Formats: sequence, C-alpha cells, structure tokens
Amino acid sequence: MSEITKTIRWGIIGCGNVTELKSGPAYQKTEGFTLSAVMRRDAEKAADYAKRHGVNKYYTNADELINDPEVDAVYIATPPDTHKFYGLKVAEAGKPCCIEKPLAPNYQDCLSIAEAFEAKNIPVFVAYYRRTLPRFDQIKKWIDTKTIGDIRHIRWHLSKPASDKDCSGEYNWRTDIKIATGGYFDDLASHGLDLFIHYLGPIKEVSGISLNQQGLYTSKDACVANWIHESGITGSGSWNFGSFEREDVVEIYGSKGKITFSVFENVPLILKTAEGESKHIIEHPENIQLHHVEQMREHLLGNQKHPSDGFTATHTSWVMDQIIGNPV
Repeated sequence: MSEITKTIRWGIIGCGNVTELKSGPAYQKTEGFTLSAVMRRDAEKAADYAKRHGVNKYYTNADELINDPEVDAVYIATPPDTHKFYGLKVAEAGKPCCIEKPLAPNYQDCLSIAEAFEAKNIPVFVAYYRRTLPRFDQIKKWIDTKTIGDIRHIRWHLSKPASDKDCSGEYNWRTDIKIATGGYFDDLASHGLDLFIHYLGPIKEVSGISLNQQGLYTSKDACVANWIHESGITGSGSWNFGSFEREDVVEIYGSKGKITFSVFENVPLILKTAEGESKHIIEHPENIQLHHVEQMREHLLGNQKHPSDGFTATHTSWVMDQIIGNPV
C-alpha cells in the first residue's frame, strides 16, 4: 500500500446517524480521501444523505457498492451483527476497510474478520477513534513518560439512568440480546476497555458478572469486572445502565501520582502528583473521527501503523466476552 499516491475513493455502507457528523465528513476533510458512494437499504434516505453531503452515487445494495470499480475502500457503519457479513465481502473484493466498533458481537466473529483481511494482506481498521484523539493521547504521554511513576491500577465506573426509550419498550438494536448481548455495555464500555488496552497493553486474565436488573429489554444492563494486564497492572470496572444519575470516572493510579478523566464526558483531565494538581482541557475536533481517519491515510501511505486494527479490536472483544459470559 506504500505506493498509493492517488485519491482514495471511499464508500459507506449504512449511512445512519453516526456518519452524519462523527465520521462521514472526516472522509471528505482528509487530504487524499474522498467519499464517492453511500449505501442504505432505504432509497429515499440514501438519496437524501448523498444530496446533503455532496456524494455522487448512492446504492440500496451493499454488493453493488463493494464491487463498484470507482470505490477503492469501504467504511462499514451498520449495527455490529452485520459487520462480519459485509466485512468478509469487502475482504474478498480486496479493498481496505474501516468497520465501526465493536468489530462484531463476539470474539469468534471478530477473529474471522481480522483473519480474512490478514489472509489478503489488506488493512482493516476499527473505529475505536479514542486511540487517536489528542485528549486521550495526552494521557498516554503521561503514562509512557512515567509522569505518575509506575502504573499500579486502573478503575472505571460508568452509569446512567434508563432512557425514555428504554422504559417505553420501543425497539432498540443496542439493547437487543441477539445483536448486543451486553446492551449498552457493548456499545459504550468497548470504547473504554479498548483505550485501556491501548494505554497499558493486552489483558491476560479477566473475570466478570453480568445480568439484567431492570427487565426493560433483553440484553444485559449491569456488569462488573476485574482484570490484569500482561504487564501486571490490575484493573476494575463497573457499568450500570439503570442508575440514578450519569457518572463516568476513570482513575489511573501510579506509584507517584494519579490521572482522573472521563471516557465520554467533556471534562478536564486531572493530573495529581507530589507537585500538586493540574487540570487540562483538550477539545475534540468537530468530527470526532477526524484523527482516526487521517491516520488511516498515513497507514495506507506506509508512513505509520494505525493504532486500531482488526486484531486489537478482536482482543477488546475477547475481554468483553469474558465479562458478559459469551462463549469464546
């Protein structure tokens, strides 16, 4: 892929809400990338998206987009239960791919996707974009430079009240056990766990408890876990999606200090050492996947390795399966 000099033409499968601001425009703003086609099963919605975003072509059939000779690479932004189905088609077509997170509903499907692209020697990226955001990169720099000494433990608590949609019984694929066993845990906790692996290295052991406390939907709504990284750093987490208030706090404990931050909330990073406590505000870009997409371009040019690929995402899914009790 190091010989690529032309503009890389992307197609999106599943141009839903996540592609409106978070990701889609990033493919148009990244130098050397363009968005040339989109696909959605609803023709009217596909046409509307294409018109509003200045995309030349739209499809209602994913195979037509994947095999379009004017589409060089494909971004899969559908619910996770279809990622393997579409991902294997893109691999067979021999095109680079980016797939939304989580990579698939379970470890085995993730592994199938990663191995399919590896067999073709084609990159597959996964949209764990926090690995590339400046706010979270600052935390990695503190860890890597031992600003808080040797890391001992990481702890995360995430909770939120049940939404009106949850209480209404209205269908939501994010809480359908057939698509997401862990419900919001799959959708949200995956971001943080993947980030912790990025910071502290692979996890070698993990145990968890998961259940449905509220009975509002079929997937799990409460999880707790303990784990240990290969480096010997310990970790713990708790996630509850029927609590009184929203809370999102991560604490990284070192031998000489502590870092406190939020995975999702727009709050300052807090660094505490013997010299005192400081707060750091680092804003996200308008299109939150911009740096993720820009680094995909650098990877395709052979300039640097992208931090989120099929196998890193597969490891994250292995950890999640251990916590929620999916068979591996």
